[in-house]
Formats: sequence, C-alpha cells, structure tokens
Amino acid sequence: MASERRRRLSDYCGFAFQISLLLIFGNHTLAELRYSIPEEMKEGTLVGNVAKDLGLDKTSLIDRRFRVVSGSKDAFFEVNPDNGALQIRKKIDREELCQGGGVCLIELKILVENPLEMHHIVVEITDVNDHSPSFPEKEQQFQIAEHASPGTRFQLHTAHDPDAGINSIRTYTLTSNDHFEIETSQSDEDKIPFLVLKKPLDREKNDKHLIFVTAVDGGKPQRSGTLNVSIIILDSNDNRPMFSQDTYQIEIYENVPVGSAVTTVSAIDPDEGPNGEIEYSLSKTLARKVYELFDLNSLSGQIKLKGVLDFEESEIYKLDVEASDKGTPPLTGGCRVIIKMKDVNDNPPEIEVTSLSNTVSEDSKPGTVISLISVTDKDSGVNGKIISSIANEVPFELKPSYKENIYSVVTKGFLDREEVSHYEITIKAIDCGEPPLSTLKTLNIQILDVNDNSPQFSQNPLQFYLSENNVAGASIFSVSATDKDVNENAVISYHTVRGRSENDITSFLNINSETGQISALKSFDFETLKTFQFQVVASDSGTPSLSSNVTVNVFILDQNDNAPVILYPVSSNGSAEGVEEIPRNVNAGHLVTKVRAYDADIGYNGWLLFSLQQVTDHSLFGLDRYTGQIRTLRSFTETDEAEHKLLILVKDNGNVSLSATATVVVKLVEPKEAFAASDVKSSVKDEEGTDVTFYLMITLGSVSVLFLISIIVLIAMQCSKTTDYTSKYLQETNYDGTLCHSIQYRSGEKRYMLVGPRMSIGSTIVPGSHANTLVLPDRRRGSGEVRH
Repeated sequence: MASERRRRLSDYCGFAFQISLLLIFGNHTLAELRYSIPEEMKEGTLVGNVAKDLGLDKTSLIDRRFRVVSGSKDAFFEVNPDNGALQIRKKIDREELCQGGGVCLIELKILVENPLEMHHIVVEITDVNDHSPSFPEKEQQFQIAEHASPGTRFQLHTAHDPDAGINSIRTYTLTSNDHFEIETSQSDEDKIPFLVLKKPLDREKNDKHLIFVTAVDGGKPQRSGTLNVSIIILDSNDNRPMFSQDTYQIEIYENVPVGSAVTTVSAIDPDEGPNGEIEYSLSKTLARKVYELFDLNSLSGQIKLKGVLDFEESEIYKLDVEASDKGTPPLTGGCRVIIKMKDVNDNPPEIEVTSLSNTVSEDSKPGTVISLISVTDKDSGVNGKIISSIANEVPFELKPSYKENIYSVVTKGFLDREEVSHYEITIKAIDCGEPPLSTLKTLNIQILDVNDNSPQFSQNPLQFYLSENNVAGASIFSVSATDKDVNENAVISYHTVRGRSENDITSFLNINSETGQISALKSFDFETLKTFQFQVVASDSGTPSLSSNVTVNVFILDQNDNAPVILYPVSSNGSAEGVEEIPRNVNAGHLVTKVRAYDADIGYNGWLLFSLQQVTDHSLFGLDRYTGQIRTLRSFTETDEAEHKLLILVKDNGNVSLSATATVVVKLVEPKEAFAASDVKSSVKDEEGTDVTFYLMITLGSVSVLFLISIIVLIAMQCSKTTDYTSKYLQETNYDGTLCHSIQYRSGEKRYMLVGPRMSIGSTIVPGSHANTLVLPDRRRGSGEVRH
C-alpha cells in the first residue's frame, strides 16, 4: 500500500507539468480539474461547476450529451446537464473507499460530444472525524510474576481508528495507579501501546489490578475508546521469551505456490524446564485475511503459505507473532513479521471503450475521430506498461492523448462504402511483462453511404427490334440501370429526352419512371418508319441527384401485311384483266406478255411468285414463276382455238402468304389482222386510255418515290453506323421487268442476299438453303474471299 501511495503521489506531482505542456502544444487541449470535498456529504451536494471551470457553454450541454463516464460500478458523482454542476450522487465513506492514511482521490471522466472531448477531474475526499478508536477486544488480561522488575513492558491491544491524519489515534492514557504507566512505540503507521511496570509488585498485598486504557484521536471534538485491562499477579517464572529480531521483513513473489515456507521466526527463553519451553502463535487481533493466507507452526515458528496471494489485492501483510513459555505464569514475547509482495505479470491489459460512434460516413476526411478508448493494467512497474496498436489492416489508426494510455481511434485514409461497407477494428494491447500478456478488443464500424455513384447502363447505345403493327399502349421493351449506392441513393427513376421537332417520335412513347418499361402509344408501320432513335435518362434519388443517359436505337421489323398489287394488266372493277393479240404464226418461245406486280413488304414477304391457276390449253402457254412472263410453248396449228384465257396467281413468300390474281385473254389472229388490230388498238388506247395511263403514272411515281426514299434512308443508316449489327438492310434496284425486291443482310459471319425472280450475276446459291438465298462476297475483306 505504501508503494501504491508513493506511485500515486508521483503521478499527481507530474500532473501540473502535463497540463502546462498541453496548453503550449495541444491543438484541442483537454483540461483536468481538481476539487476537494469532505466525506459523508449529503446526496446532491455541489462539488463544483465543471462547465464553468472548463469554459463550456451551458446552453449546449444537453445537445452535446454532457455526462460522466466512469468504469466504476458505484458512481459517486453525477453532472447536472442543465447548469454543468458536479454533484454528489451517493454518500461517500472515505474509510470504505480508501483504506489507510494516504491521499484519497477519485478520478472522473467528463465527456461531451460534437465535437468529441473528454476531460479529467480529480476529486480529493478529505477525512472527517466520524470514527472512534476501538480495540479488537473489550478486555485484556495479563498474568505478571510478582518479582517482575520495574520497567517490564507488556504489549497492549492496539486500537484501530479508520480515520486518517489528525483524526487518527494520537495518544493512549491509563487510569491513575501506583504500579503501571503506559508507553507507546511507533511501528510504521501504528502506535503500539505498552503497559510498563514502574514499581515492584507485591502479590500478598494485591493479587489483581484493574485498570482502563483509553485511546484518544486528534479530531475536534476528540473521540476515544476504552480497553479493560485486568492484571493477575503470579509468582515464579521470571524470564519471558525474546525473539532474535523485533521485526522480520520478507519479500516474496505473488505467485509463490500454496504450502511454500515463507520464513521462520525464532525466540529464546533462558529459563529451564517448562518455563523455557516456547510456543508460537499469531496474535488474535490480526485481520481475518491473514489467518486465511498464512499458517504458523507453534513448535518450529515456521510460517507457511496456505492461500493464494494477489499483489493487486494487497502489497503488504503484517503479522504479529507471539512466543509464550510454559512457566507459571507463562511469559510472552512478540515480534512483527512484514511480508511484502513482489508483482508478477499475471493480469492482461484491459481495454475500455469510453465512447464509440458505430457509423462513419464514407466521405469523412482523414483524422475523423470515431472512438475514445482507455487501456489499464492492474500490474505495476514494467508489468503495467502497455503498448497499444490496431492489429489488422484497416484505414484507421490510434492517436495517443496527452494522458498515458488514453487513445482516440481516427480515420487515416479515405473510405469507400462501395468497396468495403463494414470494418472490424481489432485493437491489441500488450504489456511489457515477461512473458507479455495481451488483450484484443474489436470495434464494429458501419460505413454510411453518400450519393457518389451515378446510375449506369449495361451498354450504350442499346438496340431493340420491334415488329411492325405492334399493339398501341402495350409494352415494347424496357431499359434498366444499376447504382452502386444503397437506399435512397440507389432508387432510380427513368424519363425520356423529348426532342424539339414536331415529328419527334418520343411523343408516342411512354416510360414507366420506376421500372423503365417502355410502351408505344401508336402502332408502327415498317413501310413508313424503319428505324428511330431516342434517349433515356436514369436519375437516382440522392441529394444532389446523379444521372446518366443512354441512346436507344429501335429497328422496325417487317411483317407480311401487304398483299401483292397487280400493275399489269391494269385493274378495273376490282379485277385485273387484259387482252393480248398475237399472230398465229409465231414460233415457240414467243413472249406473249408479262404480268407485273408489286409488294410493299421486303425480303421473303415481298418476294413474289407467279403461277398459272387456269389455262385452256396447258401445252400452248408457259409462265415464268419468277418474272411473270408468258411465252408460247409450241407453234400454233389450225386446230387450236382462236382465244385462250389464262388466270395467273401472284403470291408473296410470307409465313401467311398473301396473293392477287390477274386474267390474260390471248387472241390468235392472222398476221395481217394483227397489224391492223395493232393500229386500231393504238388509236383506241390513245382515245380511251388517258385515264388509265394517268392512274398508272401516279401509282408508278408513288412507288418510285417511296423506293428512292427507302434507299436514301438505308444508305444513310449504313454509312452512319457500324457494320456489326445482326441484320442490315440494303436495297438494290436489280429488276427484270417485275417490281420485286432484293435485300442483303448479315447473320454472324455470313452475308446473304434475297433476290427476286432472277439471280444476280456472280451470286452463288448456298446448298441446303432457300432457293433464292444467295451468299455474297464479303466486300470488307481486301482479298475478296467469301466468308462462310
């Protein structure tokens, strides 16, 4: 206990020097206040105004959570957050709190937040004279031989007063008598009273003396305690045992095994026989703990350890040993055995988290404080020296405070929640003992999200294919973006960018702001619109909001929704019918006429095939299924009829084929009549065919204009976009009389071309494919090789 007091005094002496250094060098100086109050004060008694002494704003104490944080289970003090006053929460008994006569101090930690500060307060508890001296026993008896020499000393029970300083025991007094007086001997902090014989005894005159010993303390008013001493006068044994030393001082380690010998005391008695036989015993006035820890052999005087020692519980033990002979009356001698503990490193450091912010924003700057910790070790000396560090690789570090073993946990780098959203900070405290002991403490820190990531689309631009004649109002496709942030910062809404032109296609589109589902408010027609483009913007719900956009390219896919249109023969009254006159003397293979038709669809949907449905004589006429040409199969004979009717069916190649029919009437005439009829026919046509020609010109002009516009649009798309689309359309004007389409498209590594009735020169038919599907040379390769 003495060494502990000296260590505390040295700490307090260095206190003022530490404060002065903080005032000079500290950026955020934390103060240490000192107050002094007497013990036994009532609850609610004001100790001091901490907020005023620390210079804190009283109006902000509640918001800053002004409070006392202490590791002690019994909190003796509390602060009033309204006025910053430090008050007594529980009555303090100095003798219960601090045993002994040293300075009794209580250290408090005052914590305020926003910004986070911790202040240290030392409260000294001064003693009041609230205890009277008391003896361990009310009575003490002595048996004294009558021939005892004047000056013989008899040790009295030592009184105990829990008070300290001037309030402790000051004197012992004895009731007035003729034979005895009292003397005191100072041993460490205790005054040991002795009864001294000042005049020889005479048993025959008085064989018993009753006196009162009074212990008086130095308080004001004084307090006292009384011991009844009875002295029986005996005859004979005139020598008492004497120890070789008045005081034995022993040092042992606290981890000495139970049963080990501590020391051996020895006393001698010059008497002979029973008067010289000595028995040893421990004084009956020792603390109970002493009897639990130590055992004294009554014959040998050996002291053994019978309990487990703990330096942190007590650093020193004082044993009063008595040696009595077996004389009549027995004489007794005494000595004191002082056993001092030597510390071993048997206590690991303790880590106390005094304040912790479980969350930290990912945009926090390096140096942001998230926690305050204090580290303690019950061991002393080098065993109590602690080295603290963060054991794992995290973007946090420990910064020491002005006071030893007080640290703050701060960020040492920039945080990114999208990379790591949670940290476990392992704090390791290791002492300097041998072997060293360590303790780990884990802090769980959650990283709070800030809106630092904009929504992202998986690719840009996006491509969608939409079949024409879609249902108006139905969903056609959807867009989706992702945001690495969480919660509100990751809630995405969508909207389209409206164009400024009157024909802006986005006016016919509607997008669900939550799901990104896009629906069309109109039905698209491939023959009118083949492709369009618009932009979608994805915005998150953070503050401020972040956004990104994506370009959406939509390609309209053709459907077989247009039936073939017969251009020749010219339709009238809902049916196409024409009359052709040919000389009877024509040879086989003569071109009678050509049926011309047009289909607004493209690809297979626009590829027309011609077939004869009805004919009067199958041996006379043949129809080319691709070109629509009608030719004679043989020469005419005299027996052949003069008029033949041919019904031609024109159908496209769609999945659900659409068709139209035309009727051609072939008349056989003599050669001279044919020429005459030709002249008459020409004149009739000049007179009656004006209207038909007019409508035919309008039809052909419209088709030509649409065809040229389609070519221009497709060429522009081909030039402005890459050649890696899954399908690209390039129209060609390779006609052979019949207005049929041919298209080129790419699928994977092959480039195909769909042609009409006649194949282009140099084209190659792909084995196993459709008869009118050709593989074209890939013009992108300089070597001219065909890609298969």
